[in-house]
Amino acid sequence: MTASPIDRPASDLISIDVADLGAGVTVTAAGEVDSTSAPALRERLDALLDGGAQEITIDLAAVTFLDSAGLCVLAAAYRRASGQDVRLRVLAASRAVIRPLQITGLWNLLQVEKVGAGAPGADSAA
Repeated sequence: MTASPIDRPASDLISIDVADLGAGVTVTAAGEVDSTSAPALRERLDALLDGGAQEITIDLAAVTFLDSAGLCVLAAAYRRASGQDVRLRVLAASRAVIRPLQITGLWNLLQVEKVGAGAPGADSAA
């Protein structure tokens, strides 16, 4: 029997899609955001902030795991966006994402919006 490697490439852990919707840009992440995959998310967000985006929505509805590295990426993006007068929205649906955000205080700081699972980007009554 062959054991699978512990250190998998970031592309195996997360997929990140960027959609330019005219009024803003939506970054949709799916999978696990951890120390291996968080740098890929940071690169995408940094590129958008460097490119002059005025509104960025980070959709985490399909994220199944979020650790401290992912939380740091979100905090850094918030700090940069605030300094550049860019509106940053964060959407979350699962307990795996909501709970770490709440425990760290980022839920309130980022003003995260709870969305219905399976309906990324669609606000639900929380």
